Amino acid sequence: MMKPMLRLAILALLVPGLTAHAQGVTQTPAGNRPALEQQFRERTARLAKQRLGLTDAQLEKLERSNARFAPQLRQLAAQERDVRQQLRQEMMAGTSANQQHVSDLLDSSIRLQKQRIALVEVEQKDLSAFLTPVQRARYISLQAQFKKRADELRGPGRFQGRPRR
Repeated sequence: MMKPMLRLAILALLVPGLTAHAQGVTQTPAGNRPALEQQFRERTARLAKQRLGLTDAQLEKLERSNARFAPQLRQLAAQERDVRQQLRQEMMAGTSANQQHVSDLLDSSIRLQKQRIALVEVEQKDLSAFLTPVQRARYISLQAQFKKRADELRGPGRFQGRPRR
């Protein structure tokens, strides 16, 4: 698992142009995590406002929506990762893999995917109350860019901060 400061550094590099904003920001010691997180949130908010064309009111509502849905989405992603990891371990056992455990893991994977889809649907309904369809589409694209950039920063042969076997 990546250390928290490394995660924060990766997030700060996720979006092209974000480092350009950093030039005007005073350097914060690595031990001052709350200040670094606040700087990141402010830069991300400015970028989202600019790329999505948000008003101040929309940005405030987006931040509230993110605060409400992000923890649940992170938890589901962690559970999905755990299931995939367990499934990989079972599959590496070859013919001695525990058939019932593999079956249970596959069922869990499908159940978690359904939960994630249901949560994304609720989130999108929430977003549709204050974002236009074009803004929502741009937001989805921005989220995909964040994820792609984070994957790139992990580098080839890496999975969730661990070397592949």
